[in-house]
Amino acid sequence: MRSADTNTDHTSKIVGTVWGLLVLNTLGSAGARTIVPLPRSLIQMVTMGSLVAAFALALVVNPRVRVRASAYVFLLTLLLVPSLISSVDQGAGFGALFRCTRLALFIGTLWLLSRWWDGGTTFVRHHIRMYFAVLGSVAAGLVISPGAALPDLYGGRLVGALWPLTPPQIGQYAAVIIGLTVLLVLGRRTDRRSAAVIIVPSLVLLALTHTRTATLGLLIGLVLAIGSLILTSAAARRLFSWSVLCAAVAAVGFSSALQAWFLRGQSQENFASLTGRAKVWHALLAAPRTTSQYLFGTGLGDKSFGGLPIDNSWLAVYNEQGVTGIALVAAIIIVLGGVALLRPPSLSRACAIFLISYCAIASYTEAGLGDASPYLLHLAVAASLLAAPAEATALSTPVVPRQRVPRWAQSSEVT
Repeated sequence: MRSADTNTDHTSKIVGTVWGLLVLNTLGSAGARTIVPLPRSLIQMVTMGSLVAAFALALVVNPRVRVRASAYVFLLTLLLVPSLISSVDQGAGFGALFRCTRLALFIGTLWLLSRWWDGGTTFVRHHIRMYFAVLGSVAAGLVISPGAALPDLYGGRLVGALWPLTPPQIGQYAAVIIGLTVLLVLGRRTDRRSAAVIIVPSLVLLALTHTRTATLGLLIGLVLAIGSLILTSAAARRLFSWSVLCAAVAAVGFSSALQAWFLRGQSQENFASLTGRAKVWHALLAAPRTTSQYLFGTGLGDKSFGGLPIDNSWLAVYNEQGVTGIALVAAIIIVLGGVALLRPPSLSRACAIFLISYCAIASYTEAGLGDASPYLLHLAVAASLLAAPAEATALSTPVVPRQRVPRWAQSSEVT
């Protein structure tokens, strides 16, 4: 029994390591200037190497390639089809094929990890630990060099000074682990002191990033997730009531400060155009396309158009994977959301609702639903939470064949 427990712990550590390597891979290679300049080629080598290592470790821990049926990973696998077609047909070059290979390894690793998707909160804890470690590096950079961590180039918003991370990235990571930790406290899966160690510094970092999308995603996602627990959890009802009261007080007493934080010193015109995003969106939609480009896109790229970031998951998918890609990404959100709504109230369901709703909200101003990204990892955690628990295999007693006893040896009194 002890050796079996040891093997289980060892496997769990390897699975957690694989998840951490996937997180490292999706951190990206473009961002703010770091204290110690890091060549982009070195960063790409580290991120891509982490994906290869994750796939190899996943094969080591799952050598027989036992996987669980998953509509989410299946739809991601289908998303490879328009990605490959557009990348090859449109002659997008080596960069697009490289990104297709990366996406294939990413999806393959998720397939290998799906064996441990059982509706529990194991991957939620892996998710929180890994992104809290990332935020720890951001906080360390802020302490070491406040000027580099709050540069004028980004309007004084918090960036990664040790690893190149942009304010939206940091805000996303902080918002996700805050929401998941709050839900774990409600479900009594962690104590309040441990939760405070994660929530308080993450809130500070989120505020320093001035990221509106992450803040709205956190608030709306928590409202929906906690709302799904109201009928079955007294703690959820109390938190919901207090949250409504605090929101009303903040809206009345701190309206001017909240408005100033939300506008970030921008003009009304700049705010109305979503910091210039709308101009890129209009140009992308107005650009002429062939039938093939309309159906399958122009190939996986850097999520930009005309040299400017698209910053919208749906338009980025439309540009790179066409309407076929949009249909598959929409199917992913609809399937996960539909399964979550059909599940009975539970902590796992609430965490899944939070992650799905956060990704849906963030998709309007952030790209990432069509390629290997933190958003696909968030949705993978949601898929693991919505998976049905694996049925325990009953240990049957082996049937011993009945031996034929000769007549002379059958019971007779020994005289």
